[in-house]
Amino acid sequence: MNLRGEPVRVGQLCGSHEYAVDAELVAFYAMALDDEHPLHSEFAPPLVFHSECYRFVGDWYLRNLVGNLHGQQDWELFAPIPVGSRVRTRSTVVDRFAKRGRDYVVNETDVCSADDGKLLVRGRTYQSFLQEGPAPDGFVVDREGAARKPKRPSFPTAEGPDLEPASMVVDARRCWMFSGPGRNYHTDPGEAKKLGFPTVVVQGMLSTCLVSRVMERHFGTGWLSGGRMSVKLTNVIWMDEEIQCRARVRDETPEGGQTRVHCEVWVEKQGGVLALLGTASGLRSE
Repeated sequence: MNLRGEPVRVGQLCGSHEYAVDAELVAFYAMALDDEHPLHSEFAPPLVFHSECYRFVGDWYLRNLVGNLHGQQDWELFAPIPVGSRVRTRSTVVDRFAKRGRDYVVNETDVCSADDGKLLVRGRTYQSFLQEGPAPDGFVVDREGAARKPKRPSFPTAEGPDLEPASMVVDARRCWMFSGPGRNYHTDPGEAKKLGFPTVVVQGMLSTCLVSRVMERHFGTGWLSGGRMSVKLTNVIWMDEEIQCRARVRDETPEGGQTRVHCEVWVEKQGGVLALLGTASGLRSE
């Protein structure tokens, strides 16, 4: 076990768990994210184990926790997760690199059927860690500093139709349901300040789950079996901020008798600030 020390090496197995996928688990997720869908009586939301990689932080996080941030998230959905089944997870370090004063560690977490080992969902989490200490005022980033970040190239560039958006206010209750039950910088202001933030930082996975909600509502089983997502988390979402997830069709490609619909996706805060941007795609049967 690494215990937040060095070195964290590529290929390192972080751990594994087995879970029962029951109606209570699905209902809790639905309540946390306002994610009700007819398919969820039969299949769990595909990102129901969104934070499984963080159950192994002692094995892949670096020493300096001050100012650590979730930088990028990729999801691949291979098959639905049946309600009433059992799954087994596996968490592995698959990459390490340095970029713009931060060290990145990439954790790949698989969710597989506990019965036959079939791969259901794969997530890749890019976590970044400061190479040096926080700014002189004690904060790594604050509201004003985040708002002054350099502008990115225009996004979205897609010109196709928009999918139905999803909005929410990320209040304290939702932060606790998504990132609790323990006190941490995603649930408690005091813990956030210990890590260089002025208040609670909304966990980055929540935005990716909101993208999944938009895509599942549009594509249904074509999202559960074949969905893809690759997004960058570009701005901190603070507790009590209102966010909206949007998606716009970019193009379509044939895929094994079906059509893959490629979308640009983004999560926007008030004032038009983008907190997440990237791509997602689902399958449409012909």
